[in-house]
Amino acid sequence: MSEVAIGRRVPNGNTLFAPRTIALLLFVGLLGFAGSMLLGAYAPDFSAGRSAGPHALSRAATGYSGIVRLTQAIGRNPRLIRAEAGWDTEDLVIATPEHGTVDIGKFVTARRGRATLIVLPKWATTPDEQTKGWVDMSGLLPAKDPAAMLEPGTTMPVTRRRSGARPLRPMRWVPQSLAVAAPRPVQTVRSAALTALVEDDAGGIVLGRLNDTNIYILADPDLLNNHGIRRIARARAAVDLLDFINATGAQGMAFDVTLNGLGHGRSPLRLAFEPPFLAMTLAITAALVLVGWQALVRFGPARPPVRAIAFGKTALIDNSAMIVRKAGREGGLGGRYAALVRERARTIFGVPAHLTDEAADGYLDRLQGTARFTQLAADAQRASHPADMLAAAQALHQWQQEKTR
Repeated sequence: MSEVAIGRRVPNGNTLFAPRTIALLLFVGLLGFAGSMLLGAYAPDFSAGRSAGPHALSRAATGYSGIVRLTQAIGRNPRLIRAEAGWDTEDLVIATPEHGTVDIGKFVTARRGRATLIVLPKWATTPDEQTKGWVDMSGLLPAKDPAAMLEPGTTMPVTRRRSGARPLRPMRWVPQSLAVAAPRPVQTVRSAALTALVEDDAGGIVLGRLNDTNIYILADPDLLNNHGIRRIARARAAVDLLDFINATGAQGMAFDVTLNGLGHGRSPLRLAFEPPFLAMTLAITAALVLVGWQALVRFGPARPPVRAIAFGKTALIDNSAMIVRKAGREGGLGGRYAALVRERARTIFGVPAHLTDEAADGYLDRLQGTARFTQLAADAQRASHPADMLAAAQALHQWQQEKTR
């Protein structure tokens, strides 16, 4: 049936909204969609950075975001580890568990033989009610809390004492910039499994190396956290400490947050915005922009839709011929066309009505002309190919025209 009503008029350029309004709505919608996709992919990172605690994303006094930003500014290429698969790296990995009860056995096993720094917890904190991401120090953790970090394999008693801000004592093969004022109070450990690298004035181990491994224990986190590196000497000592531990030719360092409960798997949505899939995302975006541009911008004047079936005898004949052609039956129409020419010839040339078809064909053959009707009708009957059928039909039509001149 027709797709266009008879006599229906197509409006000329009348639209409900102006083109600029439609373009603005599309732009705002696409921008909002892209923003929601990006926020969905990176929201965990943003929310984690506002949480307080001793981890690399925290801006609280006990956090380590300061050393992350400092090492990034001086070209040490720091990064965050959010999944256990990130432990498999030759870079220095700094772990900052919040309590000694955190199970780090799997982490130590994965890092054995590679440069690793484990920072013991020290402070008990409570969230600041006035400023999100800050904490209030309520005191020291019980000494048995950080002491349990390597148990039961390694016994590591923890001691706290007043330091009087007296300088620490690094070993002679350790950077002497670590001879900074000791934290107040200073937290140290004593263990036969640790080789002392930095001690306090009482001989307690502040920085030690686990025997026969590249795993280092920093007993006092105030040498590395945001509160500790607020002074330039302490900040310089923190960088030298990390460089000393990372002296294995590695190109960077990584701060683990999985032991702080901030790890997560790789998001498929986030993969779309990171190499190597970022190139595919950009290509798809460019293709969609081109498709949208083609849909919005019209080339040439608007053309109203035409009828599916045109009016008139010619259109009816054309449609019938198209149906026959699609059915593949053109070659079987020769005999029927010959019969149609016979009936017209009987009327035109006055063939007696009582004659049979064979007798009528004989009558038509006796008419003057260069071709015989029976021969032309036989050629049309035998035609099976469209080209042969067309040639036979044209011959019959020419025969009729000759006889009526």
